[in-house]
Amino acid sequence: MDNARAWLDKIHAFEFDRPIKIMNVCGGHERSITHAGMRGALPKWLELVPGPGCPVCVCPEEDVYQAIRLALHDKVILVAFGDMLRVPVNVKKGEVRSLAEAQAAGADIRPIASPIDARRIAQDNPDRPVVFFAAGFETTTAPTAAMLAEGIPDNLSILLSGRLTWPAVAMLLDSGSPGFDALVAPGHVSTVMGPEEWSFVIDRHEIPAAVAGFGTESLLASFYSVLRQLKTGERFLDNCYREVAHPGGNPTGRRLLDHTLEVVDANWRGIGIIPNSGYALRPAFAQHDARLLFPDHTDPGRRRAGEMPPGCDCAQVVLGKIYPNQCRIYGKACTPRNPVGPCMVSDEGACRIWWAGGVRVAVDA
Repeated sequence: MDNARAWLDKIHAFEFDRPIKIMNVCGGHERSITHAGMRGALPKWLELVPGPGCPVCVCPEEDVYQAIRLALHDKVILVAFGDMLRVPVNVKKGEVRSLAEAQAAGADIRPIASPIDARRIAQDNPDRPVVFFAAGFETTTAPTAAMLAEGIPDNLSILLSGRLTWPAVAMLLDSGSPGFDALVAPGHVSTVMGPEEWSFVIDRHEIPAAVAGFGTESLLASFYSVLRQLKTGERFLDNCYREVAHPGGNPTGRRLLDHTLEVVDANWRGIGIIPNSGYALRPAFAQHDARLLFPDHTDPGRRRAGEMPPGCDCAQVVLGKIYPNQCRIYGKACTPRNPVGPCMVSDEGACRIWWAGGVRVAVDA
């Protein structure tokens, strides 16, 4: 706590003649910031902007729809990380709009916490096809890659919806109007991929950046670092999570990702295609690729397929263009009990985090 107070004092000692916006990419960072009441302790001129670090929020709507249809019509055991079960899709009123509703309608859908659970369920049910709907960023995709490399039961296939974190930030920076002055990069992704993956923020855009962990001290240290860079004109990637995030990341994890998966252009819900931002199974693992093994349930007649639901501004929240409570339906039509958009579903979604942190009233954007 003493160190946290020291970092706060150093931050308050800065003087800026304009508002400063720091984007914190990771949903875990946003949860730590909000639950610790950090915004209230920081200077009024400093704004912390939630970024695109919620894999549930950006998972393509058509992938969730495919998972629902597989579970309902192909009679598979579908397993997915728990947050995915309540993500809504865009269908006509009265139709099944989430995996949880499909489960209630009789589909065999089981929430899991780890890819190991998917393998165990497949081993326990050798006569039934099991599909693992694997949505996530590098930190959850790496264990899936490891499971593939080790070998999995013949009846287990992967519906992969993996994404890389940095391309979304690169897209924002390349747009010319990123909406932030400095960046705090996710520590857990850096643990797998290496902190240097974020060097492009400095090298190509000359924007201060720091890698942070999830504790108060690490986050405050990263805020101080990027503010000092803004003040002095220095530009470097500061690693404020050195005890875990080492240069080069996790060599084994990176090797397994490269061995089993390839990087492809990928769709982000409500945002569109971002080049080189997704993972797909390599041809050598085609016998476990659910996209190849089962019918494609894409329905061209579905209105708004791939988009956010009507009135939902989740995409703007994910891109840091607005704050969660500036969404048109925040706290009105959309609440954690009845989520309309994916940002209100996941514990890493900024809307859900802000609601849990006590922000219950929407404001005009």
